[in-house]
Amino acid sequence: MSLIIPENYNSLLNINDTQKAIKLTKDTFESRLAQNLNLRRVSAPLFVDPETGLNDTLSGVERPVSFDVKATGKVVEIVQSLAKWKRMALAKYRFSPGTGLYTDMNAIRRDEDPDNLHSLYVDQWDWEVIISEADRHLEYLKKAVKKVVLTLKETKAVVSSRFPALQMPINDNVFFITTEELRQRYPGLSPHRRENAICREYGTVFLIGIGAVLGDGKPHDLRAPDYDDWSLNGDIIIWYPPLNQAVELSSMGIRVDKTALRRQVALTQTEDRLRLLYHRQILEDRLPLTAGGGIGQSRVCLIVLEKIHIGEVQASVWPDEHLAKLQEKKIDIL
Repeated sequence: MSLIIPENYNSLLNINDTQKAIKLTKDTFESRLAQNLNLRRVSAPLFVDPETGLNDTLSGVERPVSFDVKATGKVVEIVQSLAKWKRMALAKYRFSPGTGLYTDMNAIRRDEDPDNLHSLYVDQWDWEVIISEADRHLEYLKKAVKKVVLTLKETKAVVSSRFPALQMPINDNVFFITTEELRQRYPGLSPHRRENAICREYGTVFLIGIGAVLGDGKPHDLRAPDYDDWSLNGDIIIWYPPLNQAVELSSMGIRVDKTALRRQVALTQTEDRLRLLYHRQILEDRLPLTAGGGIGQSRVCLIVLEKIHIGEVQASVWPDEHLAKLQEKKIDIL
């Protein structure tokens, strides 16, 4: 659990102005995202029945938080993301092609290693749009990426007008590269260091193809096999000077159709998932084709408000040694 405290860092906003700016940032980003992607807000669950197959298994090793329900006698799980639930909601609420939903997703990541960018508490905007078969290609995905980055830039402009001290620009010129191209470009670096290298060079990057095995026999990063199509997904990553590193803002992609689902569960030897409700509905063409993603609310706030620790913009639990160092540097943690 590493902690970075840059020399001479001082927050540009006091703790009270920070709270005001967090609300302005979230309100602005949410409304602009809905406008730019043609989304409508819906309510979402905090926990789900694991037997439905709706909970996200992330990279496959994170343990979901679960609890037993007195009223039903069953065990439920806190969601790890809403990647699958959103697709079923689009069908249930009878959205039409070209329209979509967004919602607040709150999760607990019990196995997370807290640091400047990672917390046990996760807050995201989760969004999902119905697409056609003709939209299942990279150009559609790239257009959606540009709209998300545009939303970030528009939000920064609004917040900077209210709080003039916040003037760090947002680079909306997105550089697109596949994980295999990135591996070949920096063959001697680890995936994390590759991301830093490409973002340092280009500023804002969309890294295409998360989950699939690359030419060296390893994936760039792990990704569950049953929601994103690994050839049509990726991460938005930006270079963040206050921390001198790349920061991932969003994972997004075009979701699996039945062909991609069968292929990816076979590759990961997780065919047993195909018996679950969500997976059966994909195989039986009972769910729409969709694209979507998650955008970290606290990370957006960290970047827009030019902070160096996610605890400056969200309330969570941190290691005592981290709190002591932050307090020594007079950095306010919520």
